[in-house]
Amino acid sequence: MRTLYLRENLTYDGSQLSSLWAFRHLGLQGDSIVAFRGPCRVEREALVDVADYLASSIIYSPDMLHFLVEHFEQDLEKGVLRQRLLVVIAKEILEKRGVKLLERRGDDLFSGDRKLSVSVATITPVSVMIHLGLNVRAEGAPVKAVGLLELGLREEEIGELAEAIMEAYAGETKGVFLARCKVRGVP
Repeated sequence: MRTLYLRENLTYDGSQLSSLWAFRHLGLQGDSIVAFRGPCRVEREALVDVADYLASSIIYSPDMLHFLVEHFEQDLEKGVLRQRLLVVIAKEILEKRGVKLLERRGDDLFSGDRKLSVSVATITPVSVMIHLGLNVRAEGAPVKAVGLLELGLREEEIGELAEAIMEAYAGETKGVFLARCKVRGVP
């Protein structure tokens, strides 16, 4: 699995959830996880989650740490399980960095009643894609939200956090693959 942390800011608007985005824009061919920082604004027309669409939601944050994952397979259930694995990894790493009292509810992280993340998994004609966004700052979000800085992370830790989450996710993915390759079938 290829990993890349983009140092330049990029607005996440939902258009990044398209097959081969990392290859077309960054030259990363194959399974990948890309992290970048920037605002998030997904208008109703670009929403992948139909429940959000029907509720006329918009997804907005002034500053997020984004993770965009692509796996070249077409099993959406497996993609949703990978999405939840990514969220669990993010929670574990944040807790190791001193963030307290995070709760995972499905594919999102909360601090009390305030939402830290947005996340979705979807399928393309050739792959499964996942987006996970962690609020860095949450002012102006359309729901009760909290950001990483408010939870005690320092500005200079955001890039390190991105790298740690990507490395752990890539490691888990490799570990799952290797676990499949070491057991014999049983009759």
